Amino acid sequence: MAILFSSKTDDPEPWRAALAAHFEDLDFRVWPDDGGDPADVEFALVWAQKEGALKHYPNLRAIFSLGAGVEHILRDSDLPAGVPIVRLVDAQLTRDMTEYVLAWVLYYHRDHHRYRAQQAARQWRALPPVVAADRQVGILGLGELGRASASALAGLGFRVRGWSRTAKEIEGVACFDGAGGLGEFLDGVEILVCLLPLTPETRGIVDGALLAALPAGACFINAARGGHMVAADLVAALASGHIAGATLDVFEPEPLPAADPLWSHPGVNVTPHVASITYHKTAAAEIVEDIRRIRDGGRARHVVDPAKGY
Repeated sequence: MAILFSSKTDDPEPWRAALAAHFEDLDFRVWPDDGGDPADVEFALVWAQKEGALKHYPNLRAIFSLGAGVEHILRDSDLPAGVPIVRLVDAQLTRDMTEYVLAWVLYYHRDHHRYRAQQAARQWRALPPVVAADRQVGILGLGELGRASASALAGLGFRVRGWSRTAKEIEGVACFDGAGGLGEFLDGVEILVCLLPLTPETRGIVDGALLAALPAGACFINAARGGHMVAADLVAALASGHIAGATLDVFEPEPLPAADPLWSHPGVNVTPHVASITYHKTAAAEIVEDIRRIRDGGRARHVVDPAKGY
């Protein structure tokens, strides 16, 4: 069985080893020096593949993303027609994201951004505490990652609300949906977390108008994609004091250029796209399950609707 691997950032060797543990007949090829007959390739594992690279494999049965998002695949205007695109859903990746969201929500909830500023000014002053039941946290995006984070926060006693394109139901979470529900969702959200898929509709969604709809002193966490955020609008909201702090794990472009002012902004925490990391062994097991389903005549789980972008 021939599998094509194409990634601008990932080392293919750990993936080769992880898949070889499941398939004795594995023919693992790395683009562009893949060797052999392109017609033999049944499956592709990709991250930000070169545009048009996959059209040369006439017998592809599925294209698998090496990460949670699929916008890096869908931006290819020359994808082979009719081949299903499968997003990665991995329990370990979900746990990683949940830990990241919890860590930074608690950071803002317990006023560590303010204590950090007080430390710089050598001020010893206790701030009035707020209990979780009185803190409103909002999650933009209620897919696998958003749902898990929202449920974990609700389990800690926070007042949690979530927004998604279509209606969702999550125990302990107030759910809003569609363009008409966004304003109501934002009302009173003190800590906003973005976990949306990046689509034409969600690009630039975190702009000046959205930030202005949050209460004064709100904080923002972006662990989705840099394209969701209008950076200049966030900087302006921070400068005005309307937004008290931001934690950003994703940027456009990446890596964040050394001269970008976000690096040194006193109100911004920067992490290098590490909120959730793909682990080869656990992710490969999920991909193998779907390959076996397809080869047995079934359908992969988590197939993307290209029209929706997720």
